[in-house]
Order: sequence, then structure tokens, then C-alpha cells
Amino acid sequence: MNFDNPHTVARRPAVFWAVALTILVAAVVLLHGILWPFVAGMVLAYVLDAPVNRLERLGLNRGAATLLIIGSFILGAAALIVFAVPFLGFEIAGFIEDFPAYVRRLHEFATDPSRPWLRRISAEGFGVAERSAADLSALATGWLTDSLRSLWSGGKAALSILSLLVVTPIVTFYLVYDWPRIVATLDRWVPAEHRDVARTLARDIHETIGHFLRGQGLICLVLAAFYATALKSIGLNHGLLIGIVAGAIGFIPYLGSLTGTVLSLCMAIVQFGPDWKFMTAIVAIFFVGQLVADYVLTPRLIGRRVHLNPVWLMFAIFALGYLLGFVGVLIAVPLAAAIGVVTRFALRRLLPEE
Repeated sequence: MNFDNPHTVARRPAVFWAVALTILVAAVVLLHGILWPFVAGMVLAYVLDAPVNRLERLGLNRGAATLLIIGSFILGAAALIVFAVPFLGFEIAGFIEDFPAYVRRLHEFATDPSRPWLRRISAEGFGVAERSAADLSALATGWLTDSLRSLWSGGKAALSILSLLVVTPIVTFYLVYDWPRIVATLDRWVPAEHRDVARTLARDIHETIGHFLRGQGLICLVLAAFYATALKSIGLNHGLLIGIVAGAIGFIPYLGSLTGTVLSLCMAIVQFGPDWKFMTAIVAIFFVGQLVADYVLTPRLIGRRVHLNPVWLMFAIFALGYLLGFVGVLIAVPLAAAIGVVTRFALRRLLPEE
């Protein structure tokens, strides 16, 4: 093969990037079980790079600025954990303690002779009508115990927590400190004739991811506070916990509100029985929350410049979460944003304008 041939030289960057991408995908697939502290460090480095750059422009040394920002972030996260964990632990412990009683209550409601239609649905659809309350409670309690035991089996959970607490801050520090050099190196790897296009794509991807992460993070916090306060105000048991969970997973379009609605309705049936007043109030709470998120918060905090289709985002999160677990969930949004930007750019280049 003639390596001095212009066509061969032109193909070298494409071959290099194709091989690099293949190796990267293979490494993520094979090693995804141990990658999540490193991926978490990359995500944090991406988020914390902007405030470090601001401090550096003010005259602070980049190393000192990196230490200051990461230290402040760790202290803030530690303070949040100190205040939140006891409350959440109390809520979760109370829910686990009351879980068998909730199951018995649901069983009694489902097998109530005054509601033959519900008894028939329960028997045909779920197969629980013929179970005794004791058997069903034992089954649910045993499943919960086995799940918790399997979670901690082999010390995997302890190792994961240790890696998160130790490895992630180290990875974050070195990535933030070397971020300008990493970007400059990647820029040099791109052939000169394609550098302007690559920079344009990188800038669009950066703006899309940044606007989405910042805006969606604020939206999740607002929704969590709203749902928790509203559910607690109507007297729903574990309303604070349900509201926080619904708001936290609100970054997946509509999943947070749907999950919160289902959990709250089940809890309302257990606590109050089939009281339509409480059930209507719960549906109204999550409907209003989703309405405010879609038509008030999203246009203001994210804006229309972030073109992330909700269906595409949901598919990316579920698909990568299924394939790669927690690592897939972490990289789903950036990857979906990058693919969306590149696809729109390619379509603009390939399809003639009308």
C-alpha cells in the first residue's frame, strides 16, 4: 500500500476515529461494572469546569481554583447528606416497617365482597385474590429482604460506595485541572480541514448539554419541593418521600409525575380507602406540577435552543440504562444530545433547503 497517496492520507483520520470509537464502545460495554465512579467524575468535571474557569479569569491559579470549587462542592454535598439522610432514613424505615400492613390493606380492599368487579380483576389479572393476607405479607416481606441482601452480597455495594467517595473526587480534580489541555489535544487530533466544523459541533453539543443539565436540575428541585409539600399538606403518609422521588426522576420526561401519581394513589387507597376526594387531589397535584414544568419552567430554564426530543431522550435513558446500568444512565443525556446535534448538522448538509 502506498502510504504517500493523498487518498490514503485523507482516510487516516477517519480510520483513526473509527478504531478509537470502536475501542471506546467495547471498553464501556466490557467494563461498565467498574466505570461508574470514573464516569461520575467526568460528569462532575464537565459541570465544575465553568466555575473554575471563572475563578481563573479572576487571577486565581487553576490548581487552587480547582481545589476550591471541588472542596466547596464536597462540603455542600456532605452537608446535604448530613441533613437529608436521617430524614430519608426515617421515612424509608417507616415505609419498610409499614409495608406488610399496606399489603394486607390492599388485599382486603381487593377482595372486598362489596366490590365484586375489583375482586374479579384482582383474581384474573394479578392472581392475589385467593392468597391469604398472611401469605401475601410474607411473600412481600421475603422479597424485600432478599433484595436488600442481594444488594449487599459480596461487598459490592460497600465497594461501590467506597469508590464513589474516594475515586470520583480524584478523577474529578485531575480532569478539571487538565481540562484545557484535554480540549486542546482533542482539537489537534482533528485534521485542519475539518477543524472548524468539529469546533462548531463541539460548541453546539456543549451548549445543548449545559443548558439541559442546569435547567433540568433546577426543574427537578422545584418539582421535588412542590410535590413533597403538596402531598404532605393533604396528609398523605410518606408524602415527602414520594414527592422527593418523583421530583428526582423528573429528568426523564413524564416518568417522575407518572411514578408519583401511581405511588400516591396506591398510598391513598391504603390510607383513606377509595376516597375520590383525596384521589382527585393527588391527580391534580401531579397534573399541575407537570403543567408548570412543561409550560413555565422548561421555556424559562432550558429554552427552545435545546432540541432534545422527549421521546428520543426517554429511549436513550432506558436503552443505555438497560445495556450499561447506572453508567448508561449517566451518559445517556450527553450522548443523546451529541447524536441529536450531529444528526441535525448532517441533515442540514445533506438535504437541500426548500
